[in-house]
Amino acid sequence: MSVAPVEQPVASAEERPDTRGAWRVLPARVYALCLVELQKLRHDRSELVTRAIQPALWLLVFGETFTRIRAIPTGDVPYLDYLAPGILAQSALFISIFYGIQIIWERDAGVLAKLLVTPTPRAALVTGKAFASAVRALTQALVILVLAAVLGVGLSANPLHLLGVVVVLVLGSAFFSCLSMTIAGLVLSRERLMGIGQAIMMPLFFASNALYPVAVMPDWLRVLSRFNPLSYEVDALRGLLVGTPSHLGLDLAVLAGCAIAGIAASSALLGRLTR
Repeated sequence: MSVAPVEQPVASAEERPDTRGAWRVLPARVYALCLVELQKLRHDRSELVTRAIQPALWLLVFGETFTRIRAIPTGDVPYLDYLAPGILAQSALFISIFYGIQIIWERDAGVLAKLLVTPTPRAALVTGKAFASAVRALTQALVILVLAAVLGVGLSANPLHLLGVVVVLVLGSAFFSCLSMTIAGLVLSRERLMGIGQAIMMPLFFASNALYPVAVMPDWLRVLSRFNPLSYEVDALRGLLVGTPSHLGLDLAVLAGCAIAGIAASSALLGRLTR
């Protein structure tokens, strides 16, 4: 006696997830996650003060001292003016490189699992979180720019240049926060992420042009600097804020490419955090 095969129900077009529709809500997701970051900062304003201490020390102590002794050749640009964009990029790096800790915390609290079952694509969620991390970097940048102006750094007040600074900081923060989320998807624990973040943070900073020109680097460090996204971020910021020769088109292209690659990598690994 044969049994008639049971036909499997086929999902109708209405039942299938509308990926295109999910991507249309990307701006709303980015806005919502950025708003969450602003709410966190409003409830804990002391974070702005504590995070400003280290950049302030770099400008007040390191910058003022090396400006006086003129140990680093920066041409006609005072060393403090040369240093300020580098410290701006450093501050954004230090904020973004540990953003993956928040993703792990959201996993432990069950928030990440709820986000992943929504129709929003994972890449859209990662993009929203990457831009949300830039909110913290921009608020920190405002504090550093005010301090630099008080110290007499000759900063550009051109609105287009300032808009370019925002774009550069957003792209740089997006990449480094995605790098942190990618590492979080690999190591799956806060302790390991903290250790790796500490291990790569200072090498990224010192292997860039944040403190000294590429021309004075040894050959091996110059090669590393060319593959360091932070170098392109500093070069763009220095050209926009101080007016030094820069390669703005190349800098923006590299930062945008790194941000896209970072979003793709962290999106692919995001699911590992909920297993």
